[in-house]
Amino acid sequence: MNILIVKANDRPVSESITSKMYETFMEAINGTEGLNVTSYDVFSEDMPYFGQDLFNAFNKLENGSSLTEIEQRIINAKQKAMDSITSADVIVLAFPMWNLTIPAKLQTFIDYVYSPGFTFNYSEDGSMIPLMKEKKVILLNARGGVYSTPEMGQMDMSINYVRNVFGGIFGMEIIDEVIIEGHNAMPDQADQIIRDGIGKVQEVALTRF
Repeated sequence: MNILIVKANDRPVSESITSKMYETFMEAINGTEGLNVTSYDVFSEDMPYFGQDLFNAFNKLENGSSLTEIEQRIINAKQKAMDSITSADVIVLAFPMWNLTIPAKLQTFIDYVYSPGFTFNYSEDGSMIPLMKEKKVILLNARGGVYSTPEMGQMDMSINYVRNVFGGIFGMEIIDEVIIEGHNAMPDQADQIIRDGIGKVQEVALTRF
């Protein structure tokens, strides 16, 4: 089984719950027989932001023209991201909520693979057809506030967005979610909240693999 673990936080484990979730998951599956584990750190990869450079590159490739350095970099980065998804049976995403949404680097990774003919397609009536139904996904998310209440849930553009993209548009089966929340909002309970959440990450890793 091929496991792709996408790390979307560049803060050290001592300062980041997401990084701790990532490290915990990696340690739990380390050495498990039959697993081929690949880590994709969006902050370490060369990932130019999605924009006109990519569209210029597409046009040049169609016309057989030479690419500039930035155009070649973004084509290479997009292909690497797509290849990582293609080869994975299970994708694990470890990401924080930053300012109600996801880090820009994770957004760039998603932009690279959010592509008609690859992760989805269009039907004759214009509706979207998921193309990744055979793949599974595990979501590991941390946010300092509490967004699981009806009042706050509508403000969450982090886990909800990733659910809609990977589980909805791409059609992957979301087999597990671990969300650690409230450790900043309730500092007197932070240690217990984090400890319980990290324990759930370890449990998911050990029971799934």
